This record gives sequence, structure tokens and C-alpha cells, in this order.
Amino acid sequence: MRLTADLINASLSYLNPLKERELDLRGHRIVAIENLGAAGPQDSIDLTDNDIQVLGNFPLTPRLRTLLLARNRIAAIQPSIADALPNLTCLALASNQLSELADLDPLARFGRLTHLVLLDNPVTKQERYRYWIIWRCPSVRFLDFQKVKDAERHKADELFGTHTMPTDLARKLMGIRSKKFDVVSGLGRSSGGAGGASAGEAQSSAAPSKLSRIKLTDAERKRLQERIRTATSLDEIARLEKELAEGRLPAGIHASEAGDPMEE
Repeated sequence: MRLTADLINASLSYLNPLKERELDLRGHRIVAIENLGAAGPQDSIDLTDNDIQVLGNFPLTPRLRTLLLARNRIAAIQPSIADALPNLTCLALASNQLSELADLDPLARFGRLTHLVLLDNPVTKQERYRYWIIWRCPSVRFLDFQKVKDAERHKADELFGTHTMPTDLARKLMGIRSKKFDVVSGLGRSSGGAGGASAGEAQSSAAPSKLSRIKLTDAERKRLQERIRTATSLDEIARLEKELAEGRLPAGIHASEAGDPMEE
């Protein structure tokens, strides 16, 4: 389902027990964050139990302090997300698909983030996961519902050095990123207020990861990449991925359909 202005306006907005203005968008099978400019000022947004794949594409929302995104399919984080949410203090990302330590690096730019939950993501099984988060996100005081201890901060510094002079281990881990959403930084070019048509562009490398199942000519590959690059929604990306996963070329990609000479 798309996160439309109509859905936002029809959703419950109320004062939660913390006396925060909260927007309830739970359980709608939403696939992408968009159009949140229609939400108006909110202290908290609950997007639990949806199908969101990329954390990003927020308009500038300086009032937002709490973001709940447990039980989605998030596998990538927009590098510039902290610019849109400068006062975020609580972020719940339990039960998603974040897999590499370096994929979490955008969280380091949240200067006021104090409460972070990443339980039940593949990345939590990584060796030194907790020390990495403590090192990269020094403002975090509670990680996965456990208070960060001074001894953990000292150990993190021993392992990874400083941010200006990281250790060899830190530099190695910084270079290991998930390949699922190689171009997620493209989300940074999306428009602010309405939530941006370039969300699909941001995942332009998602579908090519399926190409190992299909033998493509160079021309077909270029046409497919162009289709993904110009996609206007994550729904369109998902349809392309589904066809590729099933071993089918999307319409208009095959050389004969495009009017090109037949290629071997």
C-alpha cells in the first residue's frame, strides 16, 4: 500500500502517554515512506508492522523526536536522514533486515539520539556489534533496552580508536556494506515536503542483484537499469524485482521488443 496524503489524514493522531502528539500508521503494509509533509507537526510517528524497505525520504521535521519502525523490511538507511530529523531522540528498528555494521553509519549523524533498538536484525549477530554502535553513536545512552556503560565506551575506543584516527579494524568494518541497496544515497535527492518521487531511483541497484538468474545482453541490461533509475515508486521497483525473481524480463526490456536487432 502507498502512504498517501489521504491515508495520513484518515489515520489517528493523538496524545500518547508521554503527552506527545503521535501519528498512528501501524499495520497498513506500507512499502515506502512518502508524503509525510501532509502529516503536519508530530512528536512521534508509529510505522510498526509495515513493509518499508528503506529508512528515509522524510521531509524536514524538526519536531519529531520518536520514530517507531519495528517489524518492517528495512535493509538500508538514507545517509542524509539526520538532516531531516535533527531532534530525533528515540528510534525503534527491531525486527528488520539491517545486516552490516557500516549500514548503520547514517545513525551516527543523529546528535540527539539517546534510545536505539535494533534487536532481531541480522547485524546484531555481528561480532562487536554493540561496541560498534557505542563508538559510532556516542549520544546513545540505551541500546536495545540496556544502558550503555562507561566500561563499554572505553572498550569501544580501544577497538576502534577515534573518529579522526580509526584503527585498522574500524577502517575494515567501514568498508563492508550491504549490496542490497547500493544506491540508497539517491534518496537524498528526493523532494522534501511530499516525500519524493525519487524513492524508486534510490533503489536502482536492488533489481540488478537478481540478474544472476537471467542472461542479459549488454543492451538489455542498460534498458533494465534505465527502467529502474526512472522508476517513480517502490511499488514499481518491487514489480520489476518480482518479474526478475521469477526469471521473466519486464516488458520492453527484451531486444526484439525494444526494436533492436536480435542479440545472442
